[in-house]
Amino acid sequence: MLRRVAFLEQELRRVESLILARDPEVREAPIHRAEPKPMPVRATEAPARIAKAPAPQPEPVQARAPEPRPSPQLSLETLIGGRLPIWIGGAALVLAGFFLVRYSIESGLLGPATRTLLAALFGLALVAGSEITRRLPATAEDPRVAQALAGAGIASLYGTLYMAAALYHLITPLAAFLLVLVVTGGALALALRHGPPTAVMALVGGFAAPLVAGFDAAGIGPLLVYLGLFTAALFGLAIHRGWAWLALAACVSGFAWINFLIAMLTARAGDLSAVGAFTMLLAIGASLALPATGAGNRWLRLAPLLAGCLQLAVLAPALDFGWLAWSFYLVLAAAALFLAWRDAVYLPGALAALILLLMLEMLAIVPPDPGFTPIAAVLATLLFAAPGHVLARRNPIWAAIALSGTSGPLLVAHLRAPDLLTAMQWGVIELAAAALTFSLAWRTRSEPEHPILVPATTLAAFLAGLGLGQFVPGDWLSVPLTLVAASLAWWARSTRARLLYELPAYPLAAALVAAALPLGALSELVLASLSGERLTYPLLPDLFELLRELAPPVALAIALLLDPAQFGRVRRPVSLVSTGLGILLLYALAKQVLAITTLPGFLDWGFLERALLTQACLAAGWWLARQGKVTTLGHALLALGLFRILWFDLFLLTPLIEPQAVGPLPLLNAAVLHLALASFWLWTLPPRWRTGAALLSLLAVLAAIRQATHGSLLTGPIGTTENGGYSAAMLGLALFWLWRGITTGARDLRIFGLALLTGVTFKVFLIDAAALDGVLRILSFLGLGLALIGIGWAYGRFVGKGAAPDAEPVT
Repeated sequence: MLRRVAFLEQELRRVESLILARDPEVREAPIHRAEPKPMPVRATEAPARIAKAPAPQPEPVQARAPEPRPSPQLSLETLIGGRLPIWIGGAALVLAGFFLVRYSIESGLLGPATRTLLAALFGLALVAGSEITRRLPATAEDPRVAQALAGAGIASLYGTLYMAAALYHLITPLAAFLLVLVVTGGALALALRHGPPTAVMALVGGFAAPLVAGFDAAGIGPLLVYLGLFTAALFGLAIHRGWAWLALAACVSGFAWINFLIAMLTARAGDLSAVGAFTMLLAIGASLALPATGAGNRWLRLAPLLAGCLQLAVLAPALDFGWLAWSFYLVLAAAALFLAWRDAVYLPGALAALILLLMLEMLAIVPPDPGFTPIAAVLATLLFAAPGHVLARRNPIWAAIALSGTSGPLLVAHLRAPDLLTAMQWGVIELAAAALTFSLAWRTRSEPEHPILVPATTLAAFLAGLGLGQFVPGDWLSVPLTLVAASLAWWARSTRARLLYELPAYPLAAALVAAALPLGALSELVLASLSGERLTYPLLPDLFELLRELAPPVALAIALLLDPAQFGRVRRPVSLVSTGLGILLLYALAKQVLAITTLPGFLDWGFLERALLTQACLAAGWWLARQGKVTTLGHALLALGLFRILWFDLFLLTPLIEPQAVGPLPLLNAAVLHLALASFWLWTLPPRWRTGAALLSLLAVLAAIRQATHGSLLTGPIGTTENGGYSAAMLGLALFWLWRGITTGARDLRIFGLALLTGVTFKVFLIDAAALDGVLRILSFLGLGLALIGIGWAYGRFVGKGAAPDAEPVT
């Protein structure tokens, strides 16, 4: 801005001098000053008011300003008729000079020295013509003519130097370099004098010169030196004048040359190493030049850096990922980090450079001959991790660079070339990387909501689990993963960071994945058991395998569930999975006691083993429900126990059909005790469980009658005595429920008793009476009638006392 203001002030002084020089009336106009007129004062006015009268002001200078010239309006006519011909003419002059030289070469008219001298004189003549036209009265008013000639002259001089040094070797490289500096200085001076059009012509001519003379006539090296010096000159001019457009145009032209050379050299199987060096220097130079020109758009400033990274990524395979290719990329990455350190605008460019580096490493580090890539991975780790860790708290992108730079090259190398190091070596390196990554989380431990805390902790846990896994066999992976989960739980409790509580679930899930084989065996066991398999013990996986692979993560998960904050958003699925797996583990342990492997063993011990497992579920669920702690788990265990009774004991493997010994003692046998104890658990729970308790009590009474008539094995038909026993037992149970319901005022017991009594009545009339004759039938109906009359009398007498006078009697 200061340079621009100074330039405008200089132009203003020049215009004023021109006005004074051309219009003598303005220069000689006298300055007339008006005489102050006395103001009349009335006699009544106070002296103070007279003192306040304003002082007379002199009249302004009477000068006739020149009439402003109307600015020309830009239209298609003025563009085609006035502007384009001059610019195209300048370009045509440049091309005329080059084609003249080329014609002289092809026809053999002139020697190399003469041709070069004539080309230099032609360029100097154009520059001199620009100065002459700038001063001539006929062309001074239109600066475009001088601009076009100056630009054409500069382009011609650049081309002449290229021919003299690269084509004909008339001058040494040092002399050529010095002359390029001289021409560049002249170009800068002319661009400062004539403005942007001259710079445009110099840009076009300078980049087009090698094409006209033959781009590979002197080899790729001298051509790239020429392009580099010319681009640097343009960058310098753009910085001096604040022309961001010129720096951007030079950058685009440079990358266009790079792609042209890649296409041409690839077709000819040429060496692209020099092109890679030029790409690196162009990207760095453009990234430094654009901010210095005043370019404010962040994506515009990032564009050269990103383009250079992509260009080198394209070039790397052609360079066989050797040390030269990697050096280009690492230098460009270092420049990106340096620019990002100076200005946060370049941070996305540094992160993009790291991502591209990881992609190149993924392609290059291929066994058995990874070449220079492992060393490049180490250098890249140091290059990105060091500044990333130092500046991590400055910006989240620096933290991302620190984390990715520390772990990315290492993980890619381990994934693509695991044979580079031994398992122990990989483990040591990964544990060191985990410690370095965790240091970022440790630095933010007092800020639970800091954005670095969670990603740094997550990556450190991943690296630690991977590193510890290298020291144990594959079937022991659940142990280090469980240790990582326990460490994460401790770290979450220490920092009180809400998002950290969720993290222990993921290494535990990974431990379950590592225990896929025993989990698969347990799943097969469950499916076989649900389908009616009697011998499930042989389907169990090895006990030591279960304890080694499945027990650690499951035990830790259940222990962490005691803390209500652990697992965060995934607490419910973790609790379901861990509880289910815990029950399966206990089931597998319980099956080890009897170890039933034969059908005779199942006949002797199958029902007892199943009853004990069911009672364990019911007892645990009853205790948890009564304690009021983890009631959801308690209800789930109670539901599981009831399901086992319904599915296995009453339907799939019922001892009424499948022979299973329940014990020879009346009442004190497995069948009766199993059902009676199950009903006891439910009777002592809240009233909503009493329906199930009543049904289980009824089943226990029926099981007692069945066992008393059949013995240890409950299979066989129902006899007359057994049938009568069922009726008598159910009648007694109904009378007991009615009595308890009346004396305690428990309405549900009265309903249970009435419902069972109704069922007994129907059974006697429809089933029992058909099987009895004579006195037995008479006694049966007599006893049933007296019992029903007594029940009705007692029910109406004792239950109706508490009813309202207008209440209907209970029938």
